Amino acid sequence: MIFERLQKEFEAARASQSQEINLDGEQWNDGLLATIREQVHMEADRKATSGDANDMLTSHFQEKVTYRVGNKVICCLEGTRIGILYETSFAGEPCELYHCVLESKSFLEKMTVLEHTIPFFLPIREVENDLLSSNAMRFIDHIGELLQAYVDRREQVRLVKELYGNQIGELYHSLPYHMIEFVPEDSDCKVTVSLRYPDLVSVLPTRVKVLAWPMHQYKKSHTSSAGAMGSQPIPARLSYAEDALRTMSLPEAYAEIVLNLQQALQQMFQGGSPS
Repeated sequence: MIFERLQKEFEAARASQSQEINLDGEQWNDGLLATIREQVHMEADRKATSGDANDMLTSHFQEKVTYRVGNKVICCLEGTRIGILYETSFAGEPCELYHCVLESKSFLEKMTVLEHTIPFFLPIREVENDLLSSNAMRFIDHIGELLQAYVDRREQVRLVKELYGNQIGELYHSLPYHMIEFVPEDSDCKVTVSLRYPDLVSVLPTRVKVLAWPMHQYKKSHTSSAGAMGSQPIPARLSYAEDALRTMSLPEAYAEIVLNLQQALQQMFQGGSPS
C-alpha cells in the first residue's frame, strides 16, 4: 500500500534528521520553503556528483532538519522530494495521518504532487492546479485545512450516531461529509435536517434547512386521494434548530434541537390542530 510505504519512508527520514524545529506564525513563510527546496536540490546534486566514500563523510556534516508547523511535519526525502505529513485530530484525540510528496526537476521549476495518501474525493488536483505553482506555501496549508475539516465533519457524524443513533431513523452523507441529511424520530411530527458545506474547509454548515410536518397532516397526505392538492402538508422551518446547527458542532446542536423540539412544535402547530 502507498500509505505503508510512505509512512516507512517518512519515519526513516525523520529518524535521520539532526533536529526538529517547531515553527509558528511568521516563521513559516515562502522564504523558508524556498530554503527547504534549495537544500533538497543541493543534497541531490551532491549525492549525484560525489562518490560513495565521500558521501558518508560529507553527509556527516550536512545538517538535516525537520520542520513542524501546526499539524504539519515537513521533511526532506530522497532525491528532489519534499514530504509533508499531515496529522489530524478530533476533540484533542489523534486521528489519521496523511502524506503528500512534492517534487521538482530543478530549483527553478515548479513543484508537482508526485504521490499522496489524501482521500480521492478531496480536490487535491484542483488545489494543485490553482495554488502549487503560484503559492506553494498556501497549497501546503490549504491541503492541511481540507484534511482537518473533513476529519472533523466525519467525526461529528460518527459521534452523533454513537450518542443518538437510536433516535435517528435515517442518516445519509456524501463521502467528504459536505452534504449530510438525517431524520430524527419523533412521535408528534416528521422532521428532516439538511446540511451543506459548500466550503470544504468549513466544520460548520453554511446552508441549513430543518423542516417539520405535523404528524396528522403527514399521515393524511398519504391516505388522501391523488387529486386533492389542498391536502398536501405544508412544512414549517424550525429556525431555532437551524441556528443551532450553524453555530454548534453537530452533536451539541442535535442535543439542543431535541431538548426544545416539543415546545417549538407546539408553538408552531397549535393553531392548526384539529378541534
